Amino acid sequence: MNTSGFVRSHQEHFSTIYRLCDLLIVFGTLLLTCQMLKINVDQTVAMTGIATTSLFLVVAESFELYRSWRTSSLRALLTTTTVSWIVVVAILLVAMFFFGPLSGLAPSLLLLWAGAAWVALCTWRYWIREFLYQIRREGLNTRTAAIIGVTPSGLELARSIEGNPQQGISLIGFFDDRTPERIGNGARYDLLGNVDDAISMAQQNKVDLLYVAMPLRAEERINAILERCADTTVNVHIIPNFFIYRVLHARWHEVGDVQTLSIYDTPLNGLGQWLKRSEDLVLASVILAVISLPMLVIALGIKLTSPGPVFFKQDRYGLDGKKIKVWKFRSMRTMENGAKVTQATKGDPRITKFGAFLRRTSLDELPQFFNVIQGSMSIVGPRPHAVAHNEQYRQLISGYMLRHKVKPGITGWAQINGWRGETDTLDKMEKRIEFDLAYIRNWSLWLDMKIVFWTIFRGFVGANAY
Repeated sequence: MNTSGFVRSHQEHFSTIYRLCDLLIVFGTLLLTCQMLKINVDQTVAMTGIATTSLFLVVAESFELYRSWRTSSLRALLTTTTVSWIVVVAILLVAMFFFGPLSGLAPSLLLLWAGAAWVALCTWRYWIREFLYQIRREGLNTRTAAIIGVTPSGLELARSIEGNPQQGISLIGFFDDRTPERIGNGARYDLLGNVDDAISMAQQNKVDLLYVAMPLRAEERINAILERCADTTVNVHIIPNFFIYRVLHARWHEVGDVQTLSIYDTPLNGLGQWLKRSEDLVLASVILAVISLPMLVIALGIKLTSPGPVFFKQDRYGLDGKKIKVWKFRSMRTMENGAKVTQATKGDPRITKFGAFLRRTSLDELPQFFNVIQGSMSIVGPRPHAVAHNEQYRQLISGYMLRHKVKPGITGWAQINGWRGETDTLDKMEKRIEFDLAYIRNWSLWLDMKIVFWTIFRGFVGANAY
């Protein structure tokens, strides 16, 4: 058997070392900051350092920062580290406001310390991760894995394991009760035997991870395999074929004593929802302060160039498919908001001359920042479609309504990838929905920031913007 390596054998010890390193970093950066600012380390500073390091360990534990991150992304690791530290700093600031002993600390000390500790906590995790990835690429600190079931989901998993050697998972091969003739020649991986052989290897501790990649209809076979795996110490994972293409943020839930697995769910629950809302409020407030004068100029331009109101409010579907009123600068002579809404086309006679300019540059969307402040929209998310279009396309495109598992956005992943404007063919709308669902599956604050950045260069103008 391939030995698990020194790091694996001493996993609990390394977990303790991680905690000690965090303790030294948080307290050490406080001492260094005091030295830089020539502040004496008195009892107040020392007690603040001890309390903060203890608090960070508790908060980090609650966010599972000290679990194994072998198969998780660097972004997820650094995000969890950042969020843990932000929570600690927020609690520290609240304590500083309400309690006297902390009020003697200089604001410059707290600000510099918070920044230095955050950089250090993230940097040392980055470097230790790179070190572990390097030794795993060389075949050290690895775990052996086997897959039961030569199925599309099993083959997809095998390709993922091979494509990420830094995770330190060594695939030894497949097990399946079917003969190679029945399986076909689609798999280029070794077929090591049947399910009995896989269970036998697990019982002899010759494999660390056992993946069961079988379709849901094989419920009895899966149950039998899991029952036999209960007589081993191997880590068992189930990957039904169904989940390869269908899930949207699956997670476990508890209904009383019964556990359920959600298939279609939102990524914005709990902390994610709070972070997304904070992002929206901060960005929308800053942007509105910057664009307030241009919006006044646009409003004046609309009034001077065509009769009618400045703003146009149209019914759209928001979060969970509930109707919302989306604000826009009026760019047309008509304001359709009924059972039938005709998409704007090139040279559309309904569009005013000034409105054409607004639509090409997406300036007609600026009032939607008020929707963001109100809470019915986000800065980033799937673009909201007219209700009439929703009702049309939900019958034509599978999974169309899943885009409403998050709030609609002013800009989105589809828009910066060129899928904005008129969708005169079903293929174009299908591509837009494909990108919308990809955004929901892969949501993170970093992805939002990336989309906001690229919107500046790709999102305001485009060949289909009219």
